[in-house]
Amino acid sequence: MAPKSLFTQAAQDAAQFLSREAARRLTDRIISFSKADSIRVNITSGWTGNTRFAGGQVTTSGNTNDTSVTIQSTIGRRRASATTNVLDDESLRRTVDLAERLARLSPEDPELMPELGPQQYMPITNLFDSTAGLTPEQRVAAVNSLIGAGEAAWKGVNSPGSLFVAGFLDADAGATVVANNKGLFAYQPSSSVRLSNTARTPEGTGSGWASANARDWKRLDPLYLGRRAAQKAVQSRSPLAVEPGFYTVVLEPAAAAQLVGQVGGALNARAAEEGRNAFAMRGGGTRLGQKVFDERVTFYSDPADPEVLADPFDAEGFPASRAVWIENGVLKQLQYDRFWAQRKGVNATMGGGGRGRGGGGGGGGGSIRMRSGTKTLDQLIAETRRGILVTHFFYTNVLDPRSMLLTGLTRDGTFLIENGRVVRPVKNFRFNQSVMQMLNSIEEIGKSDPAQSASPAPPMRVSDFNFASVTDAV
Repeated sequence: MAPKSLFTQAAQDAAQFLSREAARRLTDRIISFSKADSIRVNITSGWTGNTRFAGGQVTTSGNTNDTSVTIQSTIGRRRASATTNVLDDESLRRTVDLAERLARLSPEDPELMPELGPQQYMPITNLFDSTAGLTPEQRVAAVNSLIGAGEAAWKGVNSPGSLFVAGFLDADAGATVVANNKGLFAYQPSSSVRLSNTARTPEGTGSGWASANARDWKRLDPLYLGRRAAQKAVQSRSPLAVEPGFYTVVLEPAAAAQLVGQVGGALNARAAEEGRNAFAMRGGGTRLGQKVFDERVTFYSDPADPEVLADPFDAEGFPASRAVWIENGVLKQLQYDRFWAQRKGVNATMGGGGRGRGGGGGGGGGSIRMRSGTKTLDQLIAETRRGILVTHFFYTNVLDPRSMLLTGLTRDGTFLIENGRVVRPVKNFRFNQSVMQMLNSIEEIGKSDPAQSASPAPPMRVSDFNFASVTDAV
């Protein structure tokens, strides 16, 4: 851990991390020790705190402060890295020396790109005092209010036994730093917080789940999340089996995000041009300029989007910018990393920004969003003649990247919709579904509500969703 003199305060004593000035001094020191052709220094510095709960009470709680330094050295076309969190001169020199010795032993990298020079970055404010100063006492109070909301919802049912509520509250605040010996220096402070809970009914047949995340703690509502999970658990008791097959489905935001999130990864230009993903053309080439999805579908990335607030640079210090990837169903552009862009004679397009400390998004997929519609989740349900409502998915895996074919299980609240109403819980399904096909079978795109969801993805209603089998798992 770094000496206290290298840290600055952010809202409360709990949130200690390198200031811009201290980060600059530290990276300058490290770079001065280097004898390599080039050196890059990546630093994450800050505080994390978590509170776990189960069975109606807090089970564990902890805080950590750390500054981790990764040094990447390049000698000729050979490159290697070493990491430390001990910041005295002797330790830093030893880590620099280790990176250089490993580089000399490494094979030449035919795709190695030179370090970037100084860059300009868009200003983004993604550090919030409410999160940076979130104390253990505040976390416990929030968890207790969530548990209380769930218990109150269960008491309203007037059933015997107690609702079992378990979950996790995780917060962090700190800074991400990238610097090299070519004059580049990038610094971004950020914060994030996530709160998730699962509620199970005493007889074990009902399960509900709710989760949300944000940069700003004030945007989360523990009472809502506790009530939501409890209500789902109550409503999902004693589910009935429904025949598998092709159904109209209403996907809540978390379920939608688990599927449409695959689109960001498929935007990789190299994979498309090499025929390895869903935007590759049969026989060669890509589908650039072609209609790939329903005309209501638009995907974009913007590191300054208030629902994402990603870092304005990636791990190399490459600046992020706003980009529209798919517009009105048409594939407008693909993501080119620096090597592949040079090979193809085009500009690099890193997309949405660096991930940051709290998962703000990544250039390839994390901050790439699907444009919302205007209707609420309740409206999507009310307009459904017959279908399945999915709360979220579990154990989702890719079967075929070329068609974006996924498999997984529904979980924690799956319901039958008839004539615009949720009429009864049903047993969970295994699905086998192509995201490409799904985004061409859209009936309606709803409006996202990030404060009440684990993802800013919009809810949606789609037809012909393939539920392959029924499972007895709750």
